[in-house]
Amino acid sequence: MPAALVAANAWQYEFHPEVWLLIAGLVAMAVYSVKYIGPLVVTDGSPVVTRGQKWGFAAGIALLWLAADWPMHDIAEQHLYAVHMIQHLLISFVVPPLLLLAMPAWLARLIILEDGVPQRILRFMARPLFAGVLFNLLQVLTHWGAVVDLSVGNGAFHYVLHLMVFVSALLMWFPVLGPLPEMQMTEPGKMLYLFLMSIIPTVPAGWLTFADGIVYKSYDHPDPLWGISPRQDQQAAGAVMKVVGGFYLWILIAIRFFRLAGENRRVDEEARKARRRQQLTFSEVERQFAEAGDPIVEPPSGSTGGPQS
Repeated sequence: MPAALVAANAWQYEFHPEVWLLIAGLVAMAVYSVKYIGPLVVTDGSPVVTRGQKWGFAAGIALLWLAADWPMHDIAEQHLYAVHMIQHLLISFVVPPLLLLAMPAWLARLIILEDGVPQRILRFMARPLFAGVLFNLLQVLTHWGAVVDLSVGNGAFHYVLHLMVFVSALLMWFPVLGPLPEMQMTEPGKMLYLFLMSIIPTVPAGWLTFADGIVYKSYDHPDPLWGISPRQDQQAAGAVMKVVGGFYLWILIAIRFFRLAGENRRVDEEARKARRRQQLTFSEVERQFAEAGDPIVEPPSGSTGGPQS
């Protein structure tokens, strides 16, 4: 097939109703929660949702739509595995943090902290150990050759697999920047946690980059899109996963490290100032005595001041 025809077919529009339903459902639930539930819960005069949360939700939904719908979905599924890696980065490392930052605390408490069986299950799944293990297991599973080939040939399986990755990413990010401070880890714990989350994805990334042959037969096309050979596509996918994904998490770790260091310096400086205010030097004591003058000595009670007979 001529390269021009391959490129033209790659841009042919395809409607994905399951994606539109997912996006519409998320937007509808958010609008209903903010408009009808929020005013009943937030009664202290504070805003139901802030402007920053609105922008975060809009950005998260837009990027989720970009990753799951045409044309990125179709190019990722039918032509280039590197684009598939960009999909995974968006739904694992970018969209979930944006949506969690956009979630008001009152809504998170209703969903997670209420005393019910679903809430107890969610609280367990959002614990760092469970969420981290589940996230990494799915990261490994989605790069297994048989799973990749099945997802390319089966649209429904591809959709469910991406949905599972997205949900596991929400759970993984919850202890780091979820809307409930009481369910977050300490800052050192967050840095260690994010570092551990960056290790497992580098394994398939290195495997893709340095493999001798073509790892995924579904992406071994005789007429590659835009002249990108299967080997180049495979190496680009490994680079996206290793460089972009790994450095993204390490940058977040560095930001948290410097923020924590700055906060510790501020607390130490305030403590030093407080100690200086409490300490009196010898010269300050002398000055205060001089300002007070000589003490007045009162005679004992009942004394007339004259000699006793």
